Amino acid sequence: MKFLTGLLAAVVLIAGMGASHAVVRIADDRGGRIGTYVDKYQDLRQSGETVIIDGLCASACTIVLGAIPHDRICVTSHATLGFHAAWDFGSNGRAITNPEATQMLYAMYPSQVKRWIGQRGGLTPRMLFLRGKQLEAMYKPCYLDAQASTARPSRRSLPKTEQLESARGQILH
Repeated sequence: MKFLTGLLAAVVLIAGMGASHAVVRIADDRGGRIGTYVDKYQDLRQSGETVIIDGLCASACTIVLGAIPHDRICVTSHATLGFHAAWDFGSNGRAITNPEATQMLYAMYPSQVKRWIGQRGGLTPRMLFLRGKQLEAMYKPCYLDAQASTARPSRRSLPKTEQLESARGQILH
């Protein structure tokens, strides 16, 4: 009887650990196309999963800050965010800053991140890194005792994504 009671308690405990405890871990993401990241974070926002930033999240990866609610993002002591202006390849193959995509990207960030970027000259071709105590003052700490999801979110619409639709195809590295 004790075995059956223990087994039942274990089943109830496991059943209670559903999607509300699921997390996605970002550890070494150098970014890419803005549209790809908008799509990637759409389902993540809808899923209710928590995002753990536990390493580099640079360039288009930082869209996570605007796409996922602040209370569902946490950072470890290894977290580093990298910000810079959006750019395209010019006709000669060189990178050319895209002011419209850069402004759209900047507008997505929470006010405290915008303020931090602004105090350092704004989004330019030069990478700005936010980490350590400055980052920890903006986002809650997280602990890696949770298991990260390896599943990629599928496409769903995010509120206010129509503003980002024109950024599809823009490259952000």
